[in-house]
Amino acid sequence: MFRARPLNHVTLWCLASEAPDVALLLASHGVFDPVAEEDAVLPDNPAEVYRDVFLEADARLSRILEQCGMQAEVSLPADAVAPSLAELQEINDWLRETWQVCSRCKESELRVEEDRRRLAGLKETYARLQRLNLDPSRLLRPDSLLDARLGQVPSANVRRLREALALAGYVLSPFDHAEGQTFAVVAGPRREGEGIGGLLSQAGWRELPVPAELQTHPEAAREYIEQEERRLEAAAGIHRQERVQNMIQFGERVRDASIRLALARPLAEAAGAGLRGRRHLAVFKGWVPRRAMDAVRAALEERFHGRYWMAVREPARDELDRVPSLLSYPRWLRPFLPLVRSYGVPRYGEFDPALLFAIAYVLLFGAMFGDVGHGAVIMLLASFLRGRWNWLRVVGMTAGAASVLFGFIYGSVFGYEEWIHPLWQSPLHDPGHMLALAVGVGVGFICLTLVLNTYNRFMAGRPWDALLGGGGFAGLVLYLAMASGLYSLFTGDGFGSGKGAVATAALLIIAAYTWAETHAKPGERALITVIETLETATNLFANTLSFLRVAAFSLNHVALALAVFTLAAGMSVAGHWLTILLGNVVIIVLEGGIVAIQALRLMYYEGFSRFFSGSGVEFSPLRLQRGVELGVRS
Repeated sequence: MFRARPLNHVTLWCLASEAPDVALLLASHGVFDPVAEEDAVLPDNPAEVYRDVFLEADARLSRILEQCGMQAEVSLPADAVAPSLAELQEINDWLRETWQVCSRCKESELRVEEDRRRLAGLKETYARLQRLNLDPSRLLRPDSLLDARLGQVPSANVRRLREALALAGYVLSPFDHAEGQTFAVVAGPRREGEGIGGLLSQAGWRELPVPAELQTHPEAAREYIEQEERRLEAAAGIHRQERVQNMIQFGERVRDASIRLALARPLAEAAGAGLRGRRHLAVFKGWVPRRAMDAVRAALEERFHGRYWMAVREPARDELDRVPSLLSYPRWLRPFLPLVRSYGVPRYGEFDPALLFAIAYVLLFGAMFGDVGHGAVIMLLASFLRGRWNWLRVVGMTAGAASVLFGFIYGSVFGYEEWIHPLWQSPLHDPGHMLALAVGVGVGFICLTLVLNTYNRFMAGRPWDALLGGGGFAGLVLYLAMASGLYSLFTGDGFGSGKGAVATAALLIIAAYTWAETHAKPGERALITVIETLETATNLFANTLSFLRVAAFSLNHVALALAVFTLAAGMSVAGHWLTILLGNVVIIVLEGGIVAIQALRLMYYEGFSRFFSGSGVEFSPLRLQRGVELGVRS
């Protein structure tokens, strides 16, 4: 849980003709993550053509499944064999012909859908014109002496437009309203030139287009719409029958093609990931979990009977940053992973902070937002999250539970501190003590991050950086000596010469190491050494003081509750309880959100930034795509 599982680098040689079956075997075990490596001895990609044909066939199969209304889900046979290049090409050719048939059916369906949308627009316009209670064929005659226009105008402009049109000898008659718009007819004597076009434009007038099909007697327009509805429904029925016929005609072959392409996918993916080879040989290179090596060897031997050669080695020090990380977590910890992954993925061998994050984040939230009632409300609200927010439901309920726990410690229920007896004390009872505890928590947390960073640097093959760097053991010694000395100073015992000597020695070691690792001109080198050494020391204590916000927000929580009670005290009974209710809602929503962000900030900037690079790559093995239930969508 605290680090990625150990992996081995595998180089697997096989016959190029058997590469599809080798890839299929590796994918069936789901433990081989291919890696692209340049190799002058192996300049070719023996499966490049195979991959190109697969991509074409897979794209055509997807279009057939979509356009012909098919869906697929079948289990792959246990003794399945991957298709050869010739078989894959044959499948691709058949899918090309089948797609041409299915695409013609789909194009006809799209034309029907387009006609349906157009008919829906006609019906809407027809319904609106019926409210006009006039014959559009007579109203909109181009040779009429009456200049009549149908359109819409913002309802707020109707009165002023009517007055302006009256001055020009026109009348405006509304006949419908919808979403702040008024539909109206404007009529008056026909004149040469622009007429009232400019006036209408200034008022926000938009013409209501009347299609040719509706510029007739209303009864004829109604009959046309009904005929179109019947025609389109009949066409839709024909297309449904065509889909069924396509399913009957092509279903079995589509199912077989789906299975064959699922079996071909592993080699196509391996080819895209850097499969190498030369002439009749193919070479798979990648990473396999150490504990799965015996099972992979046994499967290869059983299937190929020695027609392969496999070399296995441990990851080299200089390639650790390129080794993928195979991480596994218990179910209860997985909801916190999105918050960790938003920062990055642990590198291979690096400490995995998921468990530390979950524990620290929940405790920090509870300490800053400790209240039994508020925590219970957060738990209740989080319990309703489902679907894509399911992970946040667990995080919210856990944070709410921590808030309830600290509420009992502080003795606070919806801000009332007299309902229950605190297990410890209210934050406002002794603010100085709360601030001191927050600093103590910060010291402990930063010491832990320095220990973890020292470990990570050792694992990355940088022992001197782990021992002498400002973020390693030397930085930890400096920090502990300074923190201990300052604590003694504040308690009246003085800084102490021993602690000062240890801190000075650690600071000089860090400066000397920085000087040795800096490659520049002497003046620039000295400047960089001074700046980076001082930055190391100042950042340590600046990050420590950041933890004062833990105490500050716990105090702020009590202060907000007191402010709400003060406002409620001067009101009537109804106003009192309404103020209490609204005040608690504001505290839960506003302060709860701010505390959640601040706890996340402490984890990211005072925690992760010290020891977690987040630059790793997740282990992504070849896997079989098992999916295909064939059916027809109505």
